[in-house]
Amino acid sequence: MESDETKEWKITLNGDRQKKFTVKTSPAQTLVIGFAAVIMIGAILLTLPIAVQSGKEINFLTSLFTATSAVCVTGLVVVDTATHWTTFGHIVILALIQVGGLGFMTMATFLYLLLGRRIGLKQRLIIQESLNHTSLAGIVRLARYVLLFTFVTEIFFAAILSIRWSLDLGWQKGLWFGLFHAVSAFNNAGFDLFGEFRSLTAYAGDATVTLCITTLIILGGIGFSVIVDIVRRVKETRRLALHSKLALSVTGILIILGTLFIYFLEYNNTMGSLNPLGRVLASYFQAVTARTAGYNTLDIGALHSATQFLIIILMFIGASPGSTGGGIKTTTFGTLAISVWCMIRGKEDSEVFRRRIGKDQVYKSLAILLMATALVTIVTLLLSITESADFMAILFETTSAFGTVGLTMGITPNLTSLGRILIIMTMFLGRLGPLTLAFSLARAKRKAHLRYPEEKIMVG
Repeated sequence: MESDETKEWKITLNGDRQKKFTVKTSPAQTLVIGFAAVIMIGAILLTLPIAVQSGKEINFLTSLFTATSAVCVTGLVVVDTATHWTTFGHIVILALIQVGGLGFMTMATFLYLLLGRRIGLKQRLIIQESLNHTSLAGIVRLARYVLLFTFVTEIFFAAILSIRWSLDLGWQKGLWFGLFHAVSAFNNAGFDLFGEFRSLTAYAGDATVTLCITTLIILGGIGFSVIVDIVRRVKETRRLALHSKLALSVTGILIILGTLFIYFLEYNNTMGSLNPLGRVLASYFQAVTARTAGYNTLDIGALHSATQFLIIILMFIGASPGSTGGGIKTTTFGTLAISVWCMIRGKEDSEVFRRRIGKDQVYKSLAILLMATALVTIVTLLLSITESADFMAILFETTSAFGTVGLTMGITPNLTSLGRILIIMTMFLGRLGPLTLAFSLARAKRKAHLRYPEEKIMVG
């Protein structure tokens, strides 16, 4: 009988004898294979002549890089999105962003629901893995909420942005720009159509664009389970789960501290030409987008080194679990910070909001931190060998790829072929690696039949 934890792929070879080969994959492995398949399909579509502007080079590695960046909702690009790709190419990129942000299995659920088909246990397990949910109970209902909330939110903000940009670009272009950037922002992708790698620098002091884009980024990056928990809290007057409280608290602290630091560090630097309100809006925008979205209204290469390093920290932490963002996640960072604080105060348990965090969660958070640090360190070391760029720029690029952010200090278009492959791998691992490995660790626990004697070691 097939295990709940695996999915069987049966291949029958016809001939004189029939042989069956059965390959079992876990939900985490199926998720990785599915994302890789979507990336390859996207790369093939972007290699077609209809996807590339006339006179532009058709290169599979460029298409693969762009497809990986879109599916992994990163936003790093080696060619200018607006001028290199045709409208068909832009539609492909937008579709890849939507599938990558929600997860291919969540989008498959949408098709299942449209066709009225039953969603089996194997599909539910993969959806659970895709949404980073701790329980299988109500997972299809959660997927429905995710789809409904996503489409309603994207359409609502697309309408506002379309009206705003129609004033500058005309109705036809304004409508398309509104839709594209609403989907890209909600999925924390960071792709833009303004050309010349400018991102949203022309709207640094624009309140409508700033507030719409940042709200989309926060809603997409806070985690779908948190949003559902908040809705239930309002409807049923029940208390928020510890996960939601921690995700909201860490997100709020990071945004507030990030805004303040960027405001004071860049007051007379990159924000020197802005009015007082514009400075506040630009600081807030960069603090929000630095955690996983990849848009920028300030020139990243012109920022103070201290500001650039602050953004690296924000990118490394990233968004919340079960969201469209990357990084080690806000709750991972919060769990470790709380554990250290409780240890300093002499407490045996990690406690917050009158609740205790299990030691297995602390260990898992520590494992994610170490794996992420190792990945960023190794890739940064390799890029330092293959690329002729400043170390800070390379570290910035690597962290941006791992956190699926998309911000860059300008070295992305100049990456060597080997450098592009390293960034592609980093984006893919950043989107799936820590998440899937953490769940694999949680399910791979085996009860020990033998416990060795405990012995003290000196640390610190």
